[in-house]
Amino acid sequence: MRILLVGDMVGSPGRAAFARVVGQMRQKGEVDFVVANAENAAGGRGLTGALAQEILTAGADVITLGDHAWDQKDLAAYLEKEPRVLRPANSAPGCPGRGWITLDTPGGRITVLSVVGRVFMPTHFDCPFRTADQILKPEAGLGKVIIVDVHAEATSEKIALGRYLDGRVSVVAGTHTHVQTSDETILPKGTAYLTDLGMTGPHDSVLGREVAPVLKRFTTGMPAPFDIASGDVRLEGLMVTVDEQTGRAQKVKRVRERVEK
Repeated sequence: MRILLVGDMVGSPGRAAFARVVGQMRQKGEVDFVVANAENAAGGRGLTGALAQEILTAGADVITLGDHAWDQKDLAAYLEKEPRVLRPANSAPGCPGRGWITLDTPGGRITVLSVVGRVFMPTHFDCPFRTADQILKPEAGLGKVIIVDVHAEATSEKIALGRYLDGRVSVVAGTHTHVQTSDETILPKGTAYLTDLGMTGPHDSVLGREVAPVLKRFTTGMPAPFDIASGDVRLEGLMVTVDEQTGRAQKVKRVRERVEK
């Protein structure tokens, strides 16, 4: 089973890149299951219900979010009726939606789990380690293939969680920093790992935003609108080949596809 995990989608350039690249991969039969982080898909902050539906139609099987999950006011109601869009599982009790899902696919049952880290992140999230333990129980009826999106700032926290879950899940992939790392590997007990999937969006930018206003903010401290950039659009992520019978990863490959205007 070939699973594509797509890094943080930023604005309309990111959505267009996702639709084009994933559409082509689907058409060629190059991928069996797609998980996309889209917490910056709506103008760089959050996600709307309409845009979530657009991304699902474009080829995502599951969408994950992060610390910007509630930036668009209509999403809370949408999450109650669309289980394929995941807010972090370690969100505070009472938050709408869900943080994990198990789907039946032609290749078998697949579970996708989303958690947010706590180092240098908002403080209202519960422990991602204990949250994962609560969900990953033998009696839970999860899929043999389990994918975990760790939306976190600190590389140490992501690496630690990857090691903590090694052998219990198929993939642990980080999101949030918008900068793709080069440490893709298969951990000793068979879990595929990458610290950060990167960014799907404009790379002639500062993390997807126009350069000039970001420089103004850094050099003067004055507020400035951080508009979405438009140049050098790419899709970044990770392709993982998983044995659907054992759930163990067999092959990992970083993905970086430039999209021409």
